[in-house]
Amino acid sequence: MILPSLLLLLALCLGVIMAASAQLACADAARTGARALARGESNDRARELALSAAPESADIDLEDSSDMARVTVRAELSVGSLVSVPVQLSGTAAVPVEPGPAEVGG
Repeated sequence: MILPSLLLLLALCLGVIMAASAQLACADAARTGARALARGESNDRARELALSAAPESADIDLEDSSDMARVTVRAELSVGSLVSVPVQLSGTAAVPVEPGPAEVGG
């Protein structure tokens, strides 16, 4: 009885660690994409950079306004091998847009 319980506890802990790691990857990918947008990179380039840091099959939403660049990364992770539990993860970052050459110096 003790060994199966310990294995179940170990599997649960590994699932939590995998979910936490994927959550951090979503947040990092959102920051990477938002920084790229704020620097003036194209939407395609910012999406490419965010996807390179995001978990597999992540969805990237870009929002570029005149003063803020906002990126949201969403991913779904299946935790568990025998009983798969889907976990929805997301990360959002907003970065102030850097002034362009025409805006610098007034």
